Amino acid sequence: MPREPPLDRAAYLRHWSELHGGVPARGLVGAWLGVAHAAGRPLAAARVPPDAVTLAGVAVAALALWPASAGGRWLLAAVAVVVVSALLDGVDGTVAILTGRVTRWGHVLDSACDRVADACFVAALWLAGAPGPLCAAAGTAALLLEYLRARAAAAGMPEVGVVTVGERPTRVIVTAMFLLGAGAYPAAAGGWTTAGAAATLTVAVVGLAQLGRVVRDRLVRNIT
Repeated sequence: MPREPPLDRAAYLRHWSELHGGVPARGLVGAWLGVAHAAGRPLAAARVPPDAVTLAGVAVAALALWPASAGGRWLLAAVAVVVVSALLDGVDGTVAILTGRVTRWGHVLDSACDRVADACFVAALWLAGAPGPLCAAAGTAALLLEYLRARAAAAGMPEVGVVTVGERPTRVIVTAMFLLGAGAYPAAAGGWTTAGAAATLTVAVVGLAQLGRVVRDRLVRNIT
């Protein structure tokens, strides 16, 4: 049986928006999805399972721990690993859409692997010199943000809610940016990674407040 060609970019963006509660696929989101679409098309054409891409992404995220612990210029390698892991995290959903293999199990697996990868990124900042308590606080705030959205969906909120400043792409960018500074200036690595952990904590807490307000409003409105 001949394979159907993957969806074109426009159809893919429409499908992605439908799966994410109507979130517009434009601006920075649209640009990122365009990159994911370009990277995912060859994998979709080769019929690579989306779950395999998801597991590869979390495995790559774990690889950031070694260069982060080595310090010095090795931190630049950690940056590359974080970026590749983030790309794979976007590509797995792209492959699922392009191959018609979007499943509830895939969504659960992706969410679980994202949380493991988030922990790896915070741990990378810690291994590179950031204070442990600050990293623990940043990781906890990020986890609470994602947990709130998941519980809101379970309570009946059918939408994403709101795209906050603390979304995962922002946290990945913060991690990569401050690890890059630490790798470029090894003598000041502790300062760079501490600032990175503090920035992660800040965006996660602000995002938690933004999402919490919207979730409360939407759920109360639905109940009443």
